[in-house]
Amino acid sequence: MPRIKRKPIMIMGCTSDAGKSLLVTAICRLLANRGIKVAPFKAQNMSNNAAITTQGLEMGRAQYLQAIAAKIEPSIHMNPILLKPSADTFSQVIVNGKVDQAIARLPWLDRKKFLWPVVTKALGSLQDEFEQVVIEGAGSPAEINLRSGDIVNMSVALHCQADVYLVSDIDRGGSFAHLLGTWACLAPAEKKLIKGFVLNKFRGDPALLGDATAWLEEKTGIPTVANIPYYRHQLAEEDSFRLGCQYQKGMLNIALIYYPYASNLDEFDQLLYQQDVNLVPVHQYQDLSLFDALILPGSKNSGASLEALRSSGLDLQIEKFKQTGKMILGICGGLQILGDKILDPLNLEKGDQTGLGLIALQTCIEKHKQTRQRQFNYGGEILKGYEIHHGKTQAQAQVNVFIDRDIGWSQDNVYCTYLHGIFDDRCFYNWFMAQIGGVQNGIDWAAHTDNELDKLADMFSQHGWL
Repeated sequence: MPRIKRKPIMIMGCTSDAGKSLLVTAICRLLANRGIKVAPFKAQNMSNNAAITTQGLEMGRAQYLQAIAAKIEPSIHMNPILLKPSADTFSQVIVNGKVDQAIARLPWLDRKKFLWPVVTKALGSLQDEFEQVVIEGAGSPAEINLRSGDIVNMSVALHCQADVYLVSDIDRGGSFAHLLGTWACLAPAEKKLIKGFVLNKFRGDPALLGDATAWLEEKTGIPTVANIPYYRHQLAEEDSFRLGCQYQKGMLNIALIYYPYASNLDEFDQLLYQQDVNLVPVHQYQDLSLFDALILPGSKNSGASLEALRSSGLDLQIEKFKQTGKMILGICGGLQILGDKILDPLNLEKGDQTGLGLIALQTCIEKHKQTRQRQFNYGGEILKGYEIHHGKTQAQAQVNVFIDRDIGWSQDNVYCTYLHGIFDDRCFYNWFMAQIGGVQNGIDWAAHTDNELDKLADMFSQHGWL
């Protein structure tokens, strides 16, 4: 018996960080648990948190997680365009999983004629394959200055005649003004697609809303269909990280160097959510000597991140930390920064740079980007991860192999690898903890994530509209 094709559901926000990604994730898992063949879609995402498919193609981490929520294999059709900021006014453009340098050179508003066919083809392929597509917008559809180049908000909704739900972050305040103002900025044909308003991240007594939702419906004709509570979870964030944490006595304290263009920070979630570990993002000068370990994460622009370390004086603190003999771990861009040199002959980042010189490695930034999933035998177990980097690194004779000969190196107390996602694997997590005097209590993070997705879907089933 053929399955029923349903109208796409589209989640748009009054602002960035209104909670669109999490709501799409919740809906995907809720519908998948009901036996509906569902897929997520976001035409264009901007984030330095990326994932690699089994085909070696790059896509946004949020859509990758949404695919897992939907219980399907992640595909670049779910996020055909990914923008990765690498300077204040420049982003690398990923189209269908690969870097497109020609598109990146075009002015923002001139890109639509090239990218819109990519968007519609990807969306069409999902509509052909799945019963239900759940679409995520970007930013806000009320950004009038960007409307002519829109390929992610109302252009998509009109193209597929989606049922649109407009979300406001009520924790910020001003939600009813946001909802009314956003609705007022839409064209008549766009307003017809709005099926409901959603209040998200609500804390406190719902009675405090009074008759505000009735007032809003009177003004717009649109009902408020859900009041979603502020929900704490342990799922990967799209492009943010918890700041403000400080060193705590009596805890295992790990410093995470939070330089500009830091990327793929979600891979440290297993550290972030462990009760016996205090992961402290360090983004300005401070004494690092009291920490138990130091991590330099990936970077979308290693040269610019290195410059930021030097301008803040953190470079000297990192060099001083090495003298303590405690572990320093560099991942991808962090690996390059810790080495002797970063050569950039094509000027893809910041030109040639002298690294921190804490491990005898030399990296050349190349045009070709390495993107692939990998797995290794590590300590008698299978260690899985993924590569996503432009640099090709050579090691001097005094450097040892770490994990595998083409993926990582160590020298004294400095360990470096191009392999992302390794903390998701309990065998690596436990090895790392053994080196720094921590508790070896790593868990199966994939199973933990799956359980978190089910809890999220349960919450949405109680407070959502589906």
